[in-house]
Amino acid sequence: MIDLAIIGGGPAGLSAGLYATRGGLKNVVMFEMGMPGGQITGSSEMENYPGVSTVMDGMSFMAPWQEQCFRFGLKHEMKNVARVSKNSDESFSIFLDDGGEIRAKAVIVCTGSEPRRAGFKGENEFFGRGVSTCATCDGFFYKNKEVAVLGGGDTALEEAIYLANIVSKVYLIHRRDGFRAAPITVEKAKKNEKIEFITNAVVDEVYGDQSGVTGVKVKFKNGDIRDLKVPGIFTFVGLNVRNSVIKDENGNFICETTQSGQIKVDLKMQTSLKGLYAAGDIRQDAPKQVVSAAGDGAVAALSAMSYIESLK
Repeated sequence: MIDLAIIGGGPAGLSAGLYATRGGLKNVVMFEMGMPGGQITGSSEMENYPGVSTVMDGMSFMAPWQEQCFRFGLKHEMKNVARVSKNSDESFSIFLDDGGEIRAKAVIVCTGSEPRRAGFKGENEFFGRGVSTCATCDGFFYKNKEVAVLGGGDTALEEAIYLANIVSKVYLIHRRDGFRAAPITVEKAKKNEKIEFITNAVVDEVYGDQSGVTGVKVKFKNGDIRDLKVPGIFTFVGLNVRNSVIKDENGNFICETTQSGQIKVDLKMQTSLKGLYAAGDIRQDAPKQVVSAAGDGAVAALSAMSYIESLK
């Protein structure tokens, strides 16, 4: 049996692993299928982490986290966790996709979130063939071409600004007049001559052929349609939490969650199930910022260490 299982390898999971192992736990395992780093590794610009004055992309920003967190003995298992359950002896069973089972004294869930689909016609058909949720990943394919960006938050505007350095023009589509993004980001985007704002409008349809997207139809509130002849659209319309690991075999949550599926926690990141903690985007009212996720991970690790000590 391991001391602590950490599910997820983003900022919350890595910070939890760092604090747990540096704090003295000897058998801590982080389950993450790919390379650790989380969703922020797909970001084109990271400039608001306290103490880091250099603006860099998410991949570069997260690279030193791995080295630091593994230095104190954190183990990384490149395996996918299917679900977690609590046993009669107060331990937890970690069920893996490959059929394996690992027992742990405590668990921290840091599975984060994933980009939400916008729901327009053609989105699923052309996803990966002109419809993308990662400007850093796919922006280069549209060098000197025109593209569309859908969304009104910080991510949408930041990625529009990033794409403007690569493409010839960016059509920024938002359903309202106002934006949820920080005023400084909105101002920066408005000053960019390559970005055209299309507000009070939604994407009605994305169409194309066997080679991929060839156009985007934008529908305004008055019913008018504008046809943008672009080969790609980037959508940034929010996130869905990855909460499948806290569902039992019948699909019921093993701890309390909000109506939207986020895990309810107290100030110690403790869930309603003793010994089970949640950190980062998965938890209730998460601000979805790297600095907050890192703080959550540290708090969850310290709480889990106290819990494990109480078992002795």
